[in-house]
Amino acid sequence: MAGLIHLHSTLLPSASALRRRAGAPGPSVSRRRCRVEAKIREIFMPALSSTMTEGKIVSWTAAEGDRLSKGDPVVVVESDKADMDVETFHDGFLAAVLVPAGESAPVGSAIALLAESEEEIPAAQSQAASFSSGAAASPPPPQETAQEASAPPPPPPPPAPVAVSAPAPPSPAAQGGARVVASPYAKKLAKDLGVDLFSVTGSGPGGRIVAKDVETALAAPKKAAPVAAARPDVPLGSTVPFTTMQGAVSKNMVESLAVPTFRVGYTITTDALDQLYKKIKSKGVTMTALLAKATAMALAQHPVVNSSCRDGKSFTYSSSINIAVAVAIDGGLITPVLQDADKLDIYSLSRKWKELVDKARAKQLQPHEYNSGTFTLSNLGMFGVDRFDAILPPGTGAIMAVGASQPTIVGTKDGRIGIKSQMQVNVTADHRVIYGADLAAFLQTLSKIIEDPKDLTF
Repeated sequence: MAGLIHLHSTLLPSASALRRRAGAPGPSVSRRRCRVEAKIREIFMPALSSTMTEGKIVSWTAAEGDRLSKGDPVVVVESDKADMDVETFHDGFLAAVLVPAGESAPVGSAIALLAESEEEIPAAQSQAASFSSGAAASPPPPQETAQEASAPPPPPPPPAPVAVSAPAPPSPAAQGGARVVASPYAKKLAKDLGVDLFSVTGSGPGGRIVAKDVETALAAPKKAAPVAAARPDVPLGSTVPFTTMQGAVSKNMVESLAVPTFRVGYTITTDALDQLYKKIKSKGVTMTALLAKATAMALAQHPVVNSSCRDGKSFTYSSSINIAVAVAIDGGLITPVLQDADKLDIYSLSRKWKELVDKARAKQLQPHEYNSGTFTLSNLGMFGVDRFDAILPPGTGAIMAVGASQPTIVGTKDGRIGIKSQMQVNVTADHRVIYGADLAAFLQTLSKIIEDPKDLTF
């Protein structure tokens, strides 16, 4: 299964083990303590990217009491860029869920308890109750904590009735119409088969859509959907919290304000590029891939524009030319990366770009596929925008905003008037490492490549 991450866990002693240790003298049982009598492990919120500080639980793929084997998917976590299935490192039983679906937790905090045996589940649930009560109170000093650990714990409270004693009926995966809760494979299958996930009822835990639900929806007779079945609009005047991705974008944009940037614009004639695109478009080549390839070739001649300053004291020349391209997706913005764009031919680059966009829209990108960019492109030309400025992403040296190519009346060198297709590009750069002359030279090289693009197809 794509997008699987291992869940780390740490060993906790069971309640019975704590009672046995509390009643025995210290020196005589030092060897005995090395033998683990019962294993209850904490499952932590994993860090799915270098910028992730907290994660949101999209859904639990396992229910409390389920037996798990090493490598089984346990939970779907929404990071700042993608939804990912997360695996367990150990065999055991999912004894207690500490963070329910829809809630968030800091990276490294406990989100569930895993018991080694079925007999340890009650003890784990007792410890889960202490987690809940301990979260509301401030933590005691370290010395007090050590003293309390040596005392026998109070007997566990009688189990409260739970609403999950009977199997829950399938529920719609689109919770409130806002998002779809589905496995990555189900999302891919739905895209390949043309199935609208908002019309599918999930049979997985918490109403999560799995592959068999997509196949069932495809085989079902088509019904005319009433107009009222459309996704409800957000009521005017309401306040909607950021998604995890929107929160990450907001954080990055605020961080970018600390970087001293400047902007340089340039006009590039695109007649030859447009002709080349028409000629090779049928072979699967995209304009985005052509622009990325041209930019990478220009960066190879101007490595300072591909450098970055991360500590405020030095700058780093990147060893690779990785072109990140901004893509708007439902609920945010992400920058899939075309790695080593200067070394790939235009056909391989176009295939790679299509693959990345499909994964981005399915929220299946791996961290190295969106956080390894060394130079960023933002293209609003397809929307008819003729020029704009882009905000520099933290940790990079420059970003280029690309406007639409439009017929423009121009004067020729021999004094005549003609019409040429031209586009405006504006580069925002970190002035600590890149100067005006550097950008001017880079843009001149980029203009020559685009105006005579024969080398782009090699």
